Amino acid sequence: MRNAASVREATLDAIGEVKRSLEGMEAARARLASRPSSLGERGLDGVFTRYLDHCSKQLTWLRGTLESATALAGVASEVGDSGMELGLLQMTGPRLQAAMFGTLLLATWVDFLQLADALLRDCPMCGSEKLFADLHRVQGKLTPTLEEFASEDSQRIEAATTAMPALMGELTHEFDTIRREARSAMEVGGKVVAAAQVMELLALISTLKMSLPRPPPSAPATLGVGLVMSSGGVMAGSRLVVSAEWVEMMRRLVQAGVLSLPAVSAAVRIHGGQVMMAQANQDLPEGVREALGDSPEVRGMKVTGKAGAGMADAPKHHVLPKEHREWFERRGFKGDMGIDNFCVRLEQAHHEAIHGGGNWRLGRTWPGAWNRMIMEALREAEIEAGRMLTRNEILKEVAKRMRDYRIPMNFVTGRRR
Repeated sequence: MRNAASVREATLDAIGEVKRSLEGMEAARARLASRPSSLGERGLDGVFTRYLDHCSKQLTWLRGTLESATALAGVASEVGDSGMELGLLQMTGPRLQAAMFGTLLLATWVDFLQLADALLRDCPMCGSEKLFADLHRVQGKLTPTLEEFASEDSQRIEAATTAMPALMGELTHEFDTIRREARSAMEVGGKVVAAAQVMELLALISTLKMSLPRPPPSAPATLGVGLVMSSGGVMAGSRLVVSAEWVEMMRRLVQAGVLSLPAVSAAVRIHGGQVMMAQANQDLPEGVREALGDSPEVRGMKVTGKAGAGMADAPKHHVLPKEHREWFERRGFKGDMGIDNFCVRLEQAHHEAIHGGGNWRLGRTWPGAWNRMIMEALREAEIEAGRMLTRNEILKEVAKRMRDYRIPMNFVTGRRR
């Protein structure tokens, strides 16, 4: 059995990485908002304020998603059953994934805002109307994917994640086009030196340089060859390097089912630039396989949807019976810990078997039917304790019965959105 403590550590480390990225983004947004244009100058105020507001709106849900993931990891550490702890850590996965990629996408939006701010202030030949239209067009490309990440629906998040490399390719092209057009306008206006200085600055501040998360000082692991954008708008080759700690963190999260391998693959493709984006969608980059361990588990995973994974028709089983929702709510199962978050996908035959066969009404009369059995066990435990069971005590009891019934502790949401 996987070490639940090491998976929890990797989960918290990944959450911490995203939090630090988010803090840096909030600081960059605050700097832009605190720089109103002086008389006769231009800046991100007036009609451009709506684009800063869009950034603030996205930051709100990203903070909430990270708080939710952190809270679930905290509950997992207290449950006292390693199998249930891993199940709860897996529940953080869609939230962590949404936050990781949502933060990356929003950092890209901040890049565009910084680009617009620099051009409004230092490129008088660049028209405000065109910059406004450019930002509107880019926002239209970003927003649908950000909405998918904010949906809290694991399938929508996974689909948006696997589509991210192509979207980032489009955004990189948009960013470079705006920069090149601005440079041309400044050169035509005789501002050649100023143009070079502005373009160099933008190359330094941009997330779209395709650099991976900040590596700590340790032995690096090379994942492949990537591309970065030079100050002149030319794509130049570089080595894509991440820390050994980052690789190990991803390995733990993938193997424990917290993050999907297609998600890690998408992250590496994005940070690796267009070379890795151009690889066949159904084949994971060779560097990803090598970094995560060339095991049968890794080799067997491809970028695929739920149908490709054989789960299109798999029913969702509520481990905590729906008809007793109020009973569970009184014992703390609300919000992120609501009973709709404790569902598992089962094969049709397995699902019918634990409910006493295909006729659920007759099944309820069978003492071994899941819903009847679990509620009797929980009520007996409360009688023995002489009080209401706590949420963690209930989860420990449920974990024992799930093992008896060979029900995997791989939870998915059962809510319809």
